[in-house]
Amino acid sequence: MTTAAPATWTFEEAIDRVGLGRFQYKLMAICGAGWAADAMEVLLISFALPAIRQEWGLSTAQAGLLGTAIFLGMLAGAWFWGTLSDRIGRKLGFILTVLIDSGFGLLSAFSPNFATLVLLRALTGFGVGGTLPVDYAIFAEYLPRKQRGRYLVYLEAFWALGALVAAGLAWLIVPRVGWRPLLAISALPGLIVFWIRRYVPESPRFLLVHGREEETRAILRQVARENGAALPEDIRLVVPPAPQVSVGDLWRRPYTRTTALLWLIWFGISLGYYGVFTWLPSLFVQRGMTFLRSYEYIFILTLAQLPGYFSAAYLVERLGRRMTLGLYLIASGIFTYLFAVAVSLPAYVAAAIWMSFFALGAWGALYAYTPEAYPTQLRTTGMGAASGMTRIAGALAPTLGGYLLGVSMPLALTVFAAAYVLSGLAALSLPYETKGQPLADVVGELR
Repeated sequence: MTTAAPATWTFEEAIDRVGLGRFQYKLMAICGAGWAADAMEVLLISFALPAIRQEWGLSTAQAGLLGTAIFLGMLAGAWFWGTLSDRIGRKLGFILTVLIDSGFGLLSAFSPNFATLVLLRALTGFGVGGTLPVDYAIFAEYLPRKQRGRYLVYLEAFWALGALVAAGLAWLIVPRVGWRPLLAISALPGLIVFWIRRYVPESPRFLLVHGREEETRAILRQVARENGAALPEDIRLVVPPAPQVSVGDLWRRPYTRTTALLWLIWFGISLGYYGVFTWLPSLFVQRGMTFLRSYEYIFILTLAQLPGYFSAAYLVERLGRRMTLGLYLIASGIFTYLFAVAVSLPAYVAAAIWMSFFALGAWGALYAYTPEAYPTQLRTTGMGAASGMTRIAGALAPTLGGYLLGVSMPLALTVFAAAYVLSGLAALSLPYETKGQPLADVVGELR
């Protein structure tokens, strides 16, 4: 009597068998809490900026430098942590990045002068820049293919929750007790998330690609138990080869066109988004509103981001990632332009709400597509490099916005609207759709 050979599965088949359940819901909450904390760290400076300028008598150029500082740190963090996580694993970056951004974010509240605040915001950005690509890679690698796109957009929706909390806190705190308590309180959620993240296991997909099959099976069985599923005891997993890779591989076939277009999209969406939202409180004040009234409208605009995310989460599994991303980016550009030329307060606010709706939905679709475009060996490198374009654009946007606003508000907003539209056209030109396709593992593979 012969014994049947153990079943041999790919990782994709194994994670599909494990399914979507309690483990992924917990992981989404843990990653999402970190994302919300990061959103608060990135956006609260724009909410606090009018009060900071008033306290220290900052010029427009100095205010732009403060907005730029966190993005320079995010650029370094995205490239450093993205590459490191593809070499040594996701977990170290998953834990440390949120500690770095929250720790330095808390210290920012005690800045004795402008120069110290700029430095501490740059160090905060070094942590934030690493959190974004690492979180998306580890979450994507735990998701079955049928639900991957939708849940990656759901994760991005936590950014809107963080922005909503930051806007609400700014509305309640800054006009009454100043900007320092806002920075201190906003850093606390990230410090709590740091302690929780220590208990999340390493990405099993990363372990398998690096030949650690037994550890991979153990983690998959742990996930299966939490989800109420079961894996056969005798399964074997296909171990893909793991050659050394580098950022240069992003520019080799078959990824050359994808990389070029993704870098353009990440740069354009960031230039449009941060160019507008960094100066949004100031734009409302420029329209004659008080600080308190401007915070009320910003809170309403931030609320509009949530249905933007959820609509994108639905459409990425219906229309696909590319089409949803392209249409939402073009719509963002249209409503940003209408925001620029509106002459009445109702039209101005309505255009801003729709601008916020489509811009944040576009972010969700972009974060769904990018980790699926690269194999496991390049996933966080690809995410980190692409999101690095965000940091470059984010560093330029506050200064560029400050200069253009000094010339003309409609001119500034028209430039940012054009950035959205060009990004949308680039999205529609991406070479392949990733909806419903398995993630690749080895450099050179396509879905």
